[in-house]
Amino acid sequence: MTTPASSSPRPVKQKKSGFLSNMIFNIVVPAVILSRFSSEDTLGPVWGVVIALAFPLLFGLWELVKLGKVNFYSILGIISVMLTGGISLLQLDPSYIAIKEAMIPAIIGIVVLVSQYTPFPLVKKLLINPELLDTEKLYQALAKQSNRELFEQRVARAGYIVAAAFFVSATLNYVLAKAIVVSQPGTTAYAEELGRMTWLSYPVIVLPVMVMLMGAIIYMFSQIGKLTRQSLEDFILQ
Repeated sequence: MTTPASSSPRPVKQKKSGFLSNMIFNIVVPAVILSRFSSEDTLGPVWGVVIALAFPLLFGLWELVKLGKVNFYSILGIISVMLTGGISLLQLDPSYIAIKEAMIPAIIGIVVLVSQYTPFPLVKKLLINPELLDTEKLYQALAKQSNRELFEQRVARAGYIVAAAFFVSATLNYVLAKAIVVSQPGTTAYAEELGRMTWLSYPVIVLPVMVMLMGAIIYMFSQIGKLTRQSLEDFILQ
């Protein structure tokens, strides 16, 4: 009598933190500390900035450790926090905050755009995710309809939409920071302005950019159905 081979359990893959966790540690907590606890009779302007920035910094580092791999966007987020801290603690001209706020999404936009002209466009990894879609089945269906090349053209078009979203973010970041952060670093007014900018970054910047990114995703998924003549659900991994 043969005994069935014991199957080794698959390693549990760590998931990225959810939307709520990101909101709390990257926006809500820092904004509350900067706007409510950075006056001279509480934490003070310097320690208020330090403690507020510690939350997104430690959260980003914790995510890197949890996921067990280096993530380009997480690294940029950590660099962004460290640049803000450096500008604040060195008491540089507040205009550097506007430059820094525009620089990070601009870099991402440039990377996405440049990757369009390489064999490995980033947008394909983002939108045609093998963890979500059965890519082998998808490409077989595209080949059956002789639409593989046309599909690659649609992916490229979605890539330009994604790159444009980050360039819009860079512009809005710069305008928002330039309009709000005008006080000298090291003052209570400066810390409160950072808090105000953090609060406003979500409705003013994140929401419009998310609309553009969602537009790219919806466009890409609609093209999958159109070019394969099958339902998108046929390719979603269970």
